[in-house]
Amino acid sequence: MKDLTLYLIQKLTSRPESVIVEEKEENGITNITVKVADEDKGRVIGKEGRIIKAIRALVGAAAAKQGKRSHVQIS
Repeated sequence: MKDLTLYLIQKLTSRPESVIVEEKEENGITNITVKVADEDKGRVIGKEGRIIKAIRALVGAAAAKQGKRSHVQIS
């Protein structure tokens, strides 16, 4: 799921080399933290959070296919 998240976020940003994705497993939930450049945060979040919601849905579907749960957070 880390690779999927990294791929999606890098395609959205103007500085894909600055994207950092960290993945931690806690209590059966995979927590994915994404760090992007300040000027790219708006692009990743989107109007009214639509883009980040779509990313969360895609990553959640991939996790469900593996029998896991996930949570994506932007920092």
